[in-house]
Amino acid sequence: MVERHSAHAIRRAANIKGEDLMRRLPILAGLIVLAAAAPALAKPATHKPAPAPAPSLAPVTHVGPAASPIASAAFVPAGYGIFYVSGQTPPVLNADAPKGTAPDFGDTKTQTLGIMKKIQDILKAQGMGMGDVVMMRVYLAGDPAKGGKMDFAGMMESYNQFFGTADQPNKPARVTVQVASLVAPGMLAEIEVQAAKKP
Repeated sequence: MVERHSAHAIRRAANIKGEDLMRRLPILAGLIVLAAAAPALAKPATHKPAPAPAPSLAPVTHVGPAASPIASAAFVPAGYGIFYVSGQTPPVLNADAPKGTAPDFGDTKTQTLGIMKKIQDILKAQGMGMGDVVMMRVYLAGDPAKGGKMDFAGMMESYNQFFGTADQPNKPARVTVQVASLVAPGMLAEIEVQAAKKP
């Protein structure tokens, strides 16, 4: 009888411990998860610092005598984008002429003016202007009306409307050369430029 009671007491004690363990198991599982996460939780929150503001760029420098229509040199500091404009030729003045009529481009002054306006439009489409031009190459063919010599003065009359003015004082470095001929008969001028743009 004593043995039966002892066995029953042992089973009952084991059963109580099992029930108690089952009740505490979720708590133990939660503690294990927290212990595993503790190192990550202990780390201070890291925030990426805000990017430093971009340093302001030094301006493009145009070097040369104030009285000169062109710059002796132009310095473009690091950080600027360089925009290359291909050689532009003059627009045709008689586009509505009958088929077979030779195209008319006008004299050197007229052709230079038309080219400058084309370049201005190209630059404007990129958010730039003539003041951003840092280098220019001018190719002039000999004008038959000038005895086969280039009309430098005519080119300058149009050039001076766009550079070194009260509204646009910048002047590019420039080269002007006479060439034997250009791509079409009657063309007397072709101009290419490079411009510098702040990002």
